[in-house]
Amino acid sequence: MQWIDVRSDTVTQPTPAMREAMFNAEVGDDVYGDDPTVRALEQLAAEKLGKQAALFVPTGNFGNQLAIFTHCQRGDEVILEEGCHIVWHETGGAAVIGGVQLRTVAGVDGVMTPEAIEQRIRVGEDIHWPRTGLICLENAHCNGRVIPLAAMAASAEVARRHQVPVHLDGARIFNAAAHLGCAASEIAQYADSVMFCLSKGLAAPVGSILAGDADFIARARRNRKLLGGGMRQAGVIAAPGIVALNEMVERLKDDHANARYLAERLAALPCVEVKPEDVHINMVWFRLTADIDVAELMAALHQAGIKANPPEGGLMRIVTHWQVQREDLDRLVDALQRVLSD
Repeated sequence: MQWIDVRSDTVTQPTPAMREAMFNAEVGDDVYGDDPTVRALEQLAAEKLGKQAALFVPTGNFGNQLAIFTHCQRGDEVILEEGCHIVWHETGGAAVIGGVQLRTVAGVDGVMTPEAIEQRIRVGEDIHWPRTGLICLENAHCNGRVIPLAAMAASAEVARRHQVPVHLDGARIFNAAAHLGCAASEIAQYADSVMFCLSKGLAAPVGSILAGDADFIARARRNRKLLGGGMRQAGVIAAPGIVALNEMVERLKDDHANARYLAERLAALPCVEVKPEDVHINMVWFRLTADIDVAELMAALHQAGIKANPPEGGLMRIVTHWQVQREDLDRLVDALQRVLSD
């Protein structure tokens, strides 16, 4: 049976062009700075984001935590939206690695208002207060929605007025750009540093990028080494990242179209709540309104050759990517319908 894996876009296999690039990659020791393929990837990534410099890192989690560690002093406070990835899915790394505390803001669909951000910035030198060291934004948000450019601009204006740097968790920034119909650099302009993943919808087998100005990246490079992220002949894994940026960005809209198709099909099922208008990128979130036997549901999907994450609190997520076609989504919907119709 041909398995269909919709757990995440992190499960993507490298394309044939990526495998060929890995085989032929020219390499050197990147800790010494002499791996030409890594250097080429970093330069290309910086250009795509409109930043001075970029740094190849193992994962998106690593990139976000490296950014916090590099921007902040120990004991600083970081302002960010309460449902974002850094809060929910990075194992408390900000406390362990950066020694900072997170001050969360209740967002609306992942968007923080500028007023809410400003209310949380520590103004003055009260000895009881932590220093506001960083504001973190996320676009696309891990809830699958894309943050409007106007909201990004408003957040950045508050941050710059108070001279607080902004880091953007842009794990899926190219998905966000495809939804907005703009270049990724138009989103990145509102942040001092940006992380994005090569290994999600862009389908590279490993790696992420942290970008910013030259001084920030120089400090981040030293901190990457401190955290154990200095890699040697890393061109072997950087090469598919170059292919990803050159060949996979433009096709992300196909994943988005497939996600909208899935949402429309799910909306016709009994006991399913889904808002197709909320499907901005390649994620479809939907709620099962009936009392579903989760074990039975997952067994039915498994029998149909589908790998999916189980619902949590009745909420389930399906993620499309380059290896998921519409006929695969039809098989998924058919399996769900059998369970929900019993």
